[in-house]
Amino acid sequence: MLSNTISSKSRLSACLLLALALAACSKQEEAAPGAAAPAAAPAAATPPAPAVAASVQAMGAEQLRESATQALRENRMYAPAGDNAMEYYLALRDKLPDDPAVASALTDLMPYTVIATEQAVTREQFVEAQRLAALIEKADASAPALPRIKQSIDAAQKTVAQRSEAEAAKAKADALARTQAEQQRTAQQQAAEADAARRLAEQQEAARLASERQAAEQRAAEQQRAAAAQAAQQQAARPAAPAAAPAQRSLRPISMPSPRYPPEALRAGTAGEVLVEFTVGTNGEVTDVRVLRSNPARLFDREATNAVRRWRFEPVDAPVTTRRTLAFNPGG
Repeated sequence: MLSNTISSKSRLSACLLLALALAACSKQEEAAPGAAAPAAAPAAATPPAPAVAASVQAMGAEQLRESATQALRENRMYAPAGDNAMEYYLALRDKLPDDPAVASALTDLMPYTVIATEQAVTREQFVEAQRLAALIEKADASAPALPRIKQSIDAAQKTVAQRSEAEAAKAKADALARTQAEQQRTAQQQAAEADAARRLAEQQEAARLASERQAAEQRAAEQQRAAAAQAAQQQAARPAAPAAAPAQRSLRPISMPSPRYPPEALRAGTAGEVLVEFTVGTNGEVTDVRVLRSNPARLFDREATNAVRRWRFEPVDAPVTTRRTLAFNPGG
């Protein structure tokens, strides 16, 4: 009876000690090396590690009992791995399966291990959650919370994997969008550069044509000045016309229309003259018109001869052959 009372008191004291140590042990679990960061994706399929570390299994019964007591005193109920009360008691139970104190300690530690496992799943620390689930399963394979814990671990791992896939897809889509935007900016820049180059080429071509047109106009003006100077020189050097025969002096014009100015010569401002020889018949009409000399050559010949053919004189007693010079001056 006394033994049962002492055992009950011991269990009550242990429960109080465990309740006071839960918060501190949770902090140790968060700082444990195996749970430093959330898992980004489910771990690769590897053989599960044993629930109890091999170094713990190799310890003797008294050493395990002392280590378990020390772990409880220091609030290491289920963490860190390989140095916690749960593993020490599980190894001690393997050596002393009928020890009621060991069974009682595991029963008292079970709720806190379950809570810690659920917290690890919430923090997405799946390696730690699986380690704690293995401790629960070794302590009591038929624990009611065990199926739910395993299911929550699997579901959380799938959620993390899906999230990772979604983030990877989003990152890929963002990268593609950035690449397309960069390509669009490059294409727009190239189009702008090509348009600028085209406008520059057009400006250069327009400047070249304007320069050529100006040079052509200058050459035409110089040619006109040279032609006018040459005509003036020829006019000054021409000997005086011989006195007309008595018959020529008797020619009396009735109509002497001026020659038509060739359009191309007028546009170019070209001056010149044509010496024409023709015969006036007895009826006063002009025949046998021919060009003796022209300057510039052949430019005014047709208009000069056409004009002379239209001339009319008073009738004469006999045909008269004579010469006349027709001058062409764009200035009038």
